[in-house]
Amino acid sequence: MWQTPSDYTWLNVSWFSWRTWQSFDWENPAFLYALLAVPLLFLLRWLLHLRFRKKLDVALFEGKAKWHWTSTLRYVPDLVFGLFLMLVLVALARPQKTDETIEQYAEGIDIVLVMDVSGSMELTDFKPNRLEAAKKVALQFVNGRVQDRIGVVVFAGQAFSLVPLTTDYTLVKESIEGIELNMIPEDGTAIGSALAVALNRLRESTAKSKVCILISDGENTAGSLDPELAAQLAHAFQVKLYTVGIGREGTIQLPPDSTGKVVTVQTGLEEKTLRQLASLSEGQFYRAQDANTLTSIFKKINTLEKTEVKETRYRDTKDYYQVYLRWAFLLLLLWLLLKNTFFTNALED
Repeated sequence: MWQTPSDYTWLNVSWFSWRTWQSFDWENPAFLYALLAVPLLFLLRWLLHLRFRKKLDVALFEGKAKWHWTSTLRYVPDLVFGLFLMLVLVALARPQKTDETIEQYAEGIDIVLVMDVSGSMELTDFKPNRLEAAKKVALQFVNGRVQDRIGVVVFAGQAFSLVPLTTDYTLVKESIEGIELNMIPEDGTAIGSALAVALNRLRESTAKSKVCILISDGENTAGSLDPELAAQLAHAFQVKLYTVGIGREGTIQLPPDSTGKVVTVQTGLEEKTLRQLASLSEGQFYRAQDANTLTSIFKKINTLEKTEVKETRYRDTKDYYQVYLRWAFLLLLLWLLLKNTFFTNALED
């Protein structure tokens, strides 16, 4: 589509500025190269005319004629006509401006991160410890989401909703960064209670997909709700559980206590519970034995639960060739005026 500049804005000399020309998209840029041919043609014409005029001078006059600056005015009509041709070429090049509007639409997913903050998450088989490693990959996961609502639940001997489902990713990340060991006084691992809190957030969700990501060592030692019953409820509410078992099996060294004494503990991962929870809710179980594996697990979950983003592009193209045609028409009228007036005839004598 094209649009004529309103009122008399086309008379503004800014249409000839280099910045304005740089802002254009040219539909037929080949015509711009032809601009160079116009002055070359007129230069060739003037040179031929000058050579012919010198021959006449030799034949008709004796001595030398005196030069006067007014003699250069005879070239004004040619200059005006040359500019007229150049503006016609600019118009043929079709200067345009295109405004593109992109609308994004995403049918988001509701995700609740359920993070274990019990004493076992202090173990240093992950550097600096299990909890800090889990927080790091959780933050990376949040950074990769688009238009999804994310909530956070923390649990030890009890479970609490730290962040409700929200698209305020700044709030979510700040809350995850603020998670600490022993932030829940009652120690233990109440997986069933944690899932119940998460399901309470998700059960009334209308999102196309509802996901709960549980990060724990898998050993349920507290809480009044059986984890398997919680997984069955998740299936009933169409919530998919991704369970991530974090930790290595074997002897692990704890940070030195207040007296500087180093303590080692024997630990293992209760895979059976986490596998069963994922199976009951048609989700998946993952085993993370180091930080790199944990990062890879979250990348897989991110791929499996990818939000589909649709883009609609609107292009509004405006033509500005009519501006230069109007200027060309003015120059054509000026050229006709100069060629058919007493002023021009006097100059040519």
